[in-house]
Amino acid sequence: MTTATATVSVISAEDLLKTWQGHRALTRRTIEAFPEDKLFYFSVGGMRPFAVLAQEFIGMTIPIVEGVATGKWAEYGGGPKPKTKKEILEIWDRQTMELDEKFPLIPPHRFAEVDTAFGQWTMPGIAMIQYAIDNEIHHRGQGYVYLRALGIEPPHFWERS
Repeated sequence: MTTATATVSVISAEDLLKTWQGHRALTRRTIEAFPEDKLFYFSVGGMRPFAVLAQEFIGMTIPIVEGVATGKWAEYGGGPKPKTKKEILEIWDRQTMELDEKFPLIPPHRFAEVDTAFGQWTMPGIAMIQYAIDNEIHHRGQGYVYLRALGIEPPHFWERS
């Protein structure tokens, strides 16, 4: 008995970008929901404040896209550290436009090629992008806990536009 193996594409690069941008839009609304002082200083159980988490997302989004596209990995987390909610949102919005410009430049074969991103994570390009999305979702959940602890209703998690 022989078994046939089929390759099935589940999501296009264009749809993956739309998914990522949907999550980014939701994370942006989460950042907006925080009072300025709580964004930078409030935490629960010793976890990092949400501004620090937002900086983590900012520090990896474009470097991951550029790394997957080219195989050249910049230093993780570089760039200026925003000191206000307004600065975080300005950087976020610039990166959102930059993501739309740079993501389509990823050659299709690069999604399957294995790299070591930032000198520490070895995986195919698609897995690195999924890591960035999953990391944002995971930490946005922390932000939801913080907002609820502050008596603030977080954005609906299913509204990603």
